[in-house]
Amino acid sequence: MTNNFIHDLSDVQAVVIGEGTRIWQYVIILPDAKIGSDCNICSHCFIENDVEIGDRVTIKSGVQLWDGLRVEDDVFIGPNASFANDRFPRSKAHKDELMQTVIKSGASIGSGATILPGICIGQGAMVGAGAVVTESVPPNSIVVGNPAKIVGYVNTSRIKSQAHSPAKYAIGEQKTNVAGVTLHRMQKAIDIRGSLSVGEFERQIPFTVQRYFLVYDVPSKETRGEHAHLKCKQFLICVKGKCSVVADDGTNREEFVLDSPDLGIYLPPMTWGIQYKYSPDAVLLVFASDYYDSKDYIRDYSVFLNLTEVNK
Repeated sequence: MTNNFIHDLSDVQAVVIGEGTRIWQYVIILPDAKIGSDCNICSHCFIENDVEIGDRVTIKSGVQLWDGLRVEDDVFIGPNASFANDRFPRSKAHKDELMQTVIKSGASIGSGATILPGICIGQGAMVGAGAVVTESVPPNSIVVGNPAKIVGYVNTSRIKSQAHSPAKYAIGEQKTNVAGVTLHRMQKAIDIRGSLSVGEFERQIPFTVQRYFLVYDVPSKETRGEHAHLKCKQFLICVKGKCSVVADDGTNREEFVLDSPDLGIYLPPMTWGIQYKYSPDAVLLVFASDYYDSKDYIRDYSVFLNLTEVNK
């Protein structure tokens, strides 16, 4: 620990502390805690025994990290953020096993946020100041409020994010910055008898369809998708109301608003797809190139990133 700084007014009993970590005044760290390298632990923090902290973690003042917390690399925890490890605590009632909470790499927890036990804050996610997080947070999402809900998705150094207005797209296919993802404005006809929109398979919809499904009656706070496919191709049309679609190829990410039944988006295999911000009346129609196969799904974003790196 020759390159560490531990303030004289702190009480650090931990043995496992990585190189370059700085621990400031009035910090208490119990013996079995594990602290990584190049961390910065600010004043008036408390770290219990069964806590593991990765490298380059910043913990601002007034934070208590209780047994069962796992903090991965490059995490930021803002001042006075609170963590729980027991959903039903009682005085003097000590449990043999407490709930584990995981903060994935690159995530940020805002000042005064409250994180309930047994959940996961996903890689690169951002929890807003004062949020009360009651459920796991998907990777790269921004959550705010009480209870916390998703309001957007963050940029990272390897992600480009741009919101699109569907009105600018002309009839036909439009390329995007996300590999293989295309937007399609369909033909439509409007007269006194009503409106009609039409698309042809293997032309406007660039594959043979084996399956379709409808998503509707989605509470506006809910997020669908959050996965990629190994082989399956998908084509999405919001036939009523509107919703937002996030497409991510592991390097570039863009967000699109589907708010017209003549606008569709094609998601090729190995595209991380998310649908959220559903209007109350939204009906999303999804065409798929393959029958349902649970083995075709990639549901862990870190696994998805690893696979995209291998395929580059």
